[in-house]
Amino acid sequence: MKKIFFAPLFLPLFIQAQDSSRSKLSDTLMLENIEVTSIRAADKAPFTKTNLSKEQIEKMNLGQDLPFVLNNLPSVVASSDAGNGVGYTGIRIRGSDATRINITLNGIPYNDAESQGVFFVNMPDISSSVNSLQVQRGVGTSSNGASSFGATINLSTNEVNREKYMELNNSFGSFNTWKNTIKAGSGLLGNHFVIDGRFSRITSDGYMERGWSDLSSYLVSGAYIDKKSSLRFNIIGGVEKTYQAWGGVPEDMLKTNRRFNPGGTEKPGEPYDNETDNYQQTHYQLFYNRKMNSALAFNAAVYLTRGKGYYETYKGRQKYSKYGLPNVVIGNETISRTDLIRQKWLDNYLYGTIVSMKYARNKTDLTFGGGWNQYDGGHHGIIKWAEKGGIPLDYRFYDNPATKKDLNVYGKLMQNLGSGFTAFLDGQVRFLKYDIDGFSDNPTIQLSRNYTFFNPKAGISYNKFDHQVYFSLSVASHEPNRNDYEAGVHQIPAPEKLFDWELGFEKKNSHINYGATLYYMNYKDQLINTGKINDVGAYTRINTPESYRAGIELEADAIITKWINVSGNIAFSKNKIKEFTESIDNYDDASGLQKENVFKNSDISYSPNTVGAVSVNFIPFNDATISLQSKYVGEQFLDNTSNRNRMLDAYYLQNVRLMYSLKGKSIKQMDFIFQANNIFNQMYSANGYTFNYISGGELSVNNFYFPMAGINFMAAINIRL
Repeated sequence: MKKIFFAPLFLPLFIQAQDSSRSKLSDTLMLENIEVTSIRAADKAPFTKTNLSKEQIEKMNLGQDLPFVLNNLPSVVASSDAGNGVGYTGIRIRGSDATRINITLNGIPYNDAESQGVFFVNMPDISSSVNSLQVQRGVGTSSNGASSFGATINLSTNEVNREKYMELNNSFGSFNTWKNTIKAGSGLLGNHFVIDGRFSRITSDGYMERGWSDLSSYLVSGAYIDKKSSLRFNIIGGVEKTYQAWGGVPEDMLKTNRRFNPGGTEKPGEPYDNETDNYQQTHYQLFYNRKMNSALAFNAAVYLTRGKGYYETYKGRQKYSKYGLPNVVIGNETISRTDLIRQKWLDNYLYGTIVSMKYARNKTDLTFGGGWNQYDGGHHGIIKWAEKGGIPLDYRFYDNPATKKDLNVYGKLMQNLGSGFTAFLDGQVRFLKYDIDGFSDNPTIQLSRNYTFFNPKAGISYNKFDHQVYFSLSVASHEPNRNDYEAGVHQIPAPEKLFDWELGFEKKNSHINYGATLYYMNYKDQLINTGKINDVGAYTRINTPESYRAGIELEADAIITKWINVSGNIAFSKNKIKEFTESIDNYDDASGLQKENVFKNSDISYSPNTVGAVSVNFIPFNDATISLQSKYVGEQFLDNTSNRNRMLDAYYLQNVRLMYSLKGKSIKQMDFIFQANNIFNQMYSANGYTFNYISGGELSVNNFYFPMAGINFMAAINIRL
């Protein structure tokens, strides 16, 4: 693959001259991003949260996806299909995956409206443009988009860079991984205008066989700012092409070839070389902020997220009838099966608006806001080639549009009660309408569903003498995702509901910070996989009446001496389903009935009881840092049976990072970074799945794993002009 390097010759294209003797006007500009602050938890709000600044994000950003930038935060577990953090990645917080994590980009919903998942591969290197982010664990405060059902991640790219800048960031590492990024900004022009831009290219061969990625992204942002208002327009885009590595490695191959990739292997001989995922996503965002007076501020934004792409697969011995086609007759021979190449397409639009108004005076902070959006999703499949013929060129074998409308309104009150006490009230109402016109395997299913959710939150905090103690109770409701509706009109599961209790304590000063959070997350009708087959032959999630997560999260950081500082966190939890019924395919039963097993007080899948991270930083001399970073993740079960034969083993990782900075006049700063990951060469897997059936009177357990790379490295040179 072609490598791209950037040179300072780009500088004149992005940096324009400006008056170095800025007037005092620049110090009185309306710089608050209300679209972000209205949905983030304030310092005194009674919610469990972590804030990361631009500087903190930059230190962790060497080209891996956002989940790996966040990997050392409390209760976070990151995984990667290709094994090295580039391409398709996943994140879990307190055991909740991305379909249950509310993620916003500048206050605008980012979760996919139908699957509710988040695909960071569509925004490669977004970390290079994020100025700040907040992670709230638990339900947290009201946000836009899908309800938080385990955590919230709020990303902001809209902060104003007052000084002109240019950055050239280049990284290289194991598996032929390259990251090249150029960033530039005008600073304040005429004390009112600002322009920022970024272009990134990331390529990698991946750890898994054929697990390569070819990713590019860009951001262009322009704003006008005066004393009382600001107007900003963003275009944020990404293009990804990745070889599919989402099949997993069978357990019996882990010791012989843990890099095995089943993708493309249905093709006889060599694996199919274009078994790829291809997607392009572009975000158009327009923001208007207005400060009415010293107490009142208003925000409105409109947006369009445009996504289009497909994944291509070689399929062996496919029945013509599966694709709605007659068998092929050649002379006296009837051909009912053929090898073929197909593409499954998504073609979607998400458009809408968000608004908020903030009032702050004396001891009262009031926020009102909400948003409306509509998702128009096209789902269709195309056959590109068939070995036996008999299929028209670009034959469309399904076409299933869907529409989803989402309206939410919220109100928040934070009231200073005196003597260090602050009360918080938050109420959100969310209205949904979801219309589906068929599925690829069940085109005749048509349905329309309406939901109304009320999500209240309340809490109190005490802040005094660098201490904070807080307590909150929050309620969240969560609708089923697209796959859940395929059960048919009469088998659609009920929405999930979560009651989240958080009790926290923090101590902060200039030399030592520490804190603890106790939480109890009680689920009603949580949707879980049981192996059950519905009436249309698809595996479906089932509501389980009672389940919970209970745990404690401990955090601390301290400056030991001027040349040693330490930070770390550890979380201990119990994650239980009080009772559920497992369904197993029984191929010995001619009637097709599944075998059922009842389990009580079993562990929720993918929910380790212990997760911890520690970073020890040595500063041997000015502008040099040696960091020892550790990560531990306990055992995780692949299903909800607590069966130790279906499990991800615990793992411990040790990384080492070396950083050195040079500062000058023509080059403001040059950073040299070298990071060695997994230096003890642990052969571990961070994700997997299981499939079980009965045949010949015996239970067959089939586990599949997504192995992570052993020892590997990344090196970077970052130049700031």
